[in-house]
Amino acid sequence: MKRRDFLASCAALAIAGCGERKGLSLPPGELSGGDMKHGHRLREPRFAAPVETRRMPVLIVGAGIGGLSAAWRLERAGFRDFALLELEPAVGGNSRYGENAVSAYPLGAHYLPLPTRESRAVRELLADLGALQGDPHAARPSYDERMLCHAPQERLHINGLWQDGLWPRLGVAAAERDQYARFQERMGEFREAGDGHGRRAFALPAALSSPERRWRDLDRITMRQWLRDNRFDSPHLHWYVNHACRDDYGVGIDEVSAWAGIHYFACRNGEAANAAADSVLTAPEGNGWVVRRLARRYAERTITGALAVRVAQNRRVASADFLLGNENRTVRYEAEQIIWAAPLFVLPHVAPELPAPLATAARAGDYAPWLVANLILSEPPQSGAGVPLAWDNVLHDSPALGYVVATHQRIAVAPGPTVLTYYHALSTEPPRTARERLLNTPREIWARQILADLGRVHPEIAQLTMRLDVFRHGHAMIRPVPGTIWSAARRQLARGWGRVHFAHADVSGLSLFEEANYRGVRAAESVLRRLGVRLGSALG
Repeated sequence: MKRRDFLASCAALAIAGCGERKGLSLPPGELSGGDMKHGHRLREPRFAAPVETRRMPVLIVGAGIGGLSAAWRLERAGFRDFALLELEPAVGGNSRYGENAVSAYPLGAHYLPLPTRESRAVRELLADLGALQGDPHAARPSYDERMLCHAPQERLHINGLWQDGLWPRLGVAAAERDQYARFQERMGEFREAGDGHGRRAFALPAALSSPERRWRDLDRITMRQWLRDNRFDSPHLHWYVNHACRDDYGVGIDEVSAWAGIHYFACRNGEAANAAADSVLTAPEGNGWVVRRLARRYAERTITGALAVRVAQNRRVASADFLLGNENRTVRYEAEQIIWAAPLFVLPHVAPELPAPLATAARAGDYAPWLVANLILSEPPQSGAGVPLAWDNVLHDSPALGYVVATHQRIAVAPGPTVLTYYHALSTEPPRTARERLLNTPREIWARQILADLGRVHPEIAQLTMRLDVFRHGHAMIRPVPGTIWSAARRQLARGWGRVHFAHADVSGLSLFEEANYRGVRAAESVLRRLGVRLGSALG
């Protein structure tokens, strides 16, 4: 459908439905998400034998940021003889995106903070894609102005008003604000802390952090416990830290590791020559802009709808059997090396020969479920009392995380249709229970809840919404609960399994873009060395 026709039909829908929308009728839309039906076929005891064998030097399983980063590193080294297989119908993992006549929009991760100097491969990737300009390893590189989030960047609705920034200020007593200052001072100390070997206490990627016990022991308690132990009892401070942890990890302060909670505030020290340190890189499709460009490069070597059903290896070769959805048959891929960039909890289901310690480590992770909804509006919602509409908009008393505006980066003279992306980390109940609710709840119920939540601050939202699509992430990200990050299991997973190299952020215990990129690049470099390719490391 052409954009003009789409907008005309949307306008007609909005006008025709105005009277009904005041009642209980809902905007149209669809319920989608990870291919659960295809993925859940792994519960079946047997699959048909392969009818064909395909051979190549390197096979990448999983095309999220980890798998795409592995492909990027292989190609940067001049190695192009690989295939990239993905379960879902589209690549990107948690950075997938959608697009309609109004705008592209995220289905998951929606921004990237200025990368730290330790995130060398991320900087090189951004330079390769044109977002970082000049020397990627400069202390303060320049970034494409179109990728830097335009002001206003974020706002919070609290006590009936919108305020600039997410630290609660309106109606907050001076004693609580004093705790804000003390907390920020402590986080600044953590940001500068290190050890005698030049390692930062909280680095990004996390693998470059100091392993000293004084820091590592923070992974044994929750963030709430750390706050209490350090006399931080401000309700508004607790709210802010809880929001930050849910936003990055899908886990609140009652459950998240204190090491992970502090890492959120202490790891990022990236700077730019043309932006403030707290700036972020974003696009209408969120981090999907990275996916879009890399997917185009590797399209001829990518197969989607491919379910891995068996992985094995011997002294000569590794193999992976795939049920190819488009062909409805099983095909075997034999490779000298396999890069496993899919979630690690899947591996024990498909690799019967996986050593028991690795299988236990892969199963040890627990995963946070998420819901992401995209609302197509005939025009932006009214700003409300206080500061104007921002890119990131958070409601203080909402169970969700708020919404971002997909068209925020667009410079428009007059307002027109827009897309709001609404995020809800289902972190207030056990993950298994939340996944069941995510799986069994109809779109109409989610839509009513979302419109009711946003309607408290935007009373006109139901009349403006022309379409509301709900996207489900059942296993969105590994939950960094105490004992996850610095566990022996993480160290075992980092070593891989013979010819099978692990390239998913699960290996780090933190589901961040930088971690997925690091693991993908690290696995690719390990593979290249196994194949006899001489190269310098992009990881420093």
